[in-house]
Amino acid sequence: MTQVDTQRDPGRETARRIWFEWHRRAKACDVDGLLELYAQDALFESPLVPRLLDTASGVLRGHEELRPFLRKGADARPNQLVRWYRPEEFFWDGRTLVWEYPRESPDGDQLGLVEIMDIVDGLIQRHRIYWGWVGTEMLIDNAIAKVR
Repeated sequence: MTQVDTQRDPGRETARRIWFEWHRRAKACDVDGLLELYAQDALFESPLVPRLLDTASGVLRGHEELRPFLRKGADARPNQLVRWYRPEEFFWDGRTLVWEYPRESPDGDQLGLVEIMDIVDGLIQRHRIYWGWVGTEMLIDNAIAKVR
């Protein structure tokens, strides 16, 4: 992945901080700490939102909607498919921060995820999470079981 030189892009340090802290706080189930990284009116999208919050939409807006999702996600752990493995690299283009939790990890398969965050004024303004095939299959199986 291409990495931008900090001399030419001072926002890279902000991106590195968010990349590091988001992972650390999510892994520690630190909901309040995670919310500190988001703008008050942040937009969040994930295929896990409808499953955890029993809603039709996978979109959340602002801290009030994001807090229950983060809390339920934290309460659902440990989960054998969440191993928290990621390579020590990320992509930053001056506004968008991207990294992957690959399906294959040193300890076995995990959910394959891609995190995409737009950073504005040092905070996450928009966060999208895209799932690989393992997680997608899990969500499909759960949806089918729910309909039956």
